[in-house]
Amino acid sequence: MSRTDSFTVCKEAEAAWSSAEIRDIVRRSQADYTLIYTHPEPLQLGLFALERFVAVADDSGAGLVYSDYYEWREGKRYPRPVIDYQQGSLRNDFHFGSVLLFRTEALRKAAEAADTDYRYAGLYDIRLKVSQQYPLVHINEYLYTAVKPDARKSGEKQFDYVDARNREAQMEMETACTNHLRQTRAYLPPQFKEIDLNGETFAVEASVIIPVRNRVRTIRDALRSAASQQTSFAYNIILIDNHSTDGTTEAAASYPLQEESAALCREMIRIIPEQTDLGIGGCWNLGIHHPDCGKFAVQLDSDDVYSDKHALQKIVDAFYEQKCAMIAGTYQMTDFDMNPIPPGIIDHREWTPANGRNNALRINGLGAPRAFYTPVLRQINFPDTSYGEDYAVGLRISRDYQIGRIYEVLYLCRRWEDNSDAAPDTEKANRFDTYKDRIRTWELQARIKKAKG
Repeated sequence: MSRTDSFTVCKEAEAAWSSAEIRDIVRRSQADYTLIYTHPEPLQLGLFALERFVAVADDSGAGLVYSDYYEWREGKRYPRPVIDYQQGSLRNDFHFGSVLLFRTEALRKAAEAADTDYRYAGLYDIRLKVSQQYPLVHINEYLYTAVKPDARKSGEKQFDYVDARNREAQMEMETACTNHLRQTRAYLPPQFKEIDLNGETFAVEASVIIPVRNRVRTIRDALRSAASQQTSFAYNIILIDNHSTDGTTEAAASYPLQEESAALCREMIRIIPEQTDLGIGGCWNLGIHHPDCGKFAVQLDSDDVYSDKHALQKIVDAFYEQKCAMIAGTYQMTDFDMNPIPPGIIDHREWTPANGRNNALRINGLGAPRAFYTPVLRQINFPDTSYGEDYAVGLRISRDYQIGRIYEVLYLCRRWEDNSDAAPDTEKANRFDTYKDRIRTWELQARIKKAKG
């Protein structure tokens, strides 16, 4: 096609592209559009696929067009839909598929505006810059067939950004994203509201919050872990039983708290919501607004446990030491029997006090366990969802307050078949990614508004 130059570069992800490679593509691009194919495996274009890409780009004024596609694996063709690009689609692992049609003018402008020479983040930086001036358009049509380049399940890929082997590339991604935030007036400098941790009186110092539904196999492990914490302060457990039907309610009710709990674990408060439509976020809201919720609300998922008996003390100490509104800890991935499994320890060392609140818009999570200064959390509340609710609250808190970190393992996160994000299929993964991109979009818009005063 005369209006399109086609370049095939054997790279499997945006993290593999250098600024030099992008400049070389721009130098060679003479047509109106430049098609970049990003995978080394064979590509089969659909009938009149290139014409369709160009027609949509012409009609929409897009700077970048991408489409749904078929994925060839194990000798069969499977549909692989992708999702719409949003303002908040800042993840460097946003999945465009492997065929990207750029408006050459947009590609050239973005390359000329590049302010850093990247080894890994060249393509990521380019698409962020293109998005500042042009729409990025998703064609909801299956226009090509590509061999699946990464055989891992989606649940196995989600921690790539905290893999120490990817550290250098991730630092470049952070730089590119932070520059983009500055250019779009969404960047927040390291200036935070102060926290008065002694401004209110509470029944106890901390509450371990456990939302649960149908976890009869794990709930007693979680309760045992919470009740055995050794602390210098009084705390309680708030269990929100979201209408379990598998025996979880009875298992929790019969748990011998007084026999097994530490002396300073005052009680277990069991809440069964009046509503029958609550997600995890809604259950958290019931817990934090209970009159006996402590000064600090500390996460414990119903299928996880703390790493030892001192985790709660370390979390509360960190609030006073770091004077923050939220603490995010470090966790170890385990199997159901709590044996360590890959990717191992998730410590989010990409976080820095100066730029963590900005880089949080690029990554998909902030760490665990999460703990909150209850008065701040009560002002914000969780969205009533069962995925991404913690990330939404973390972003919102980071807009105004510093988030503290603990870089030692406090938590064992079980990976098993009942986890909501262990191995989501394409439909569920797309739904999750769309929601988190939406969260980022709203947060970006709020930060731009904040910057404008």
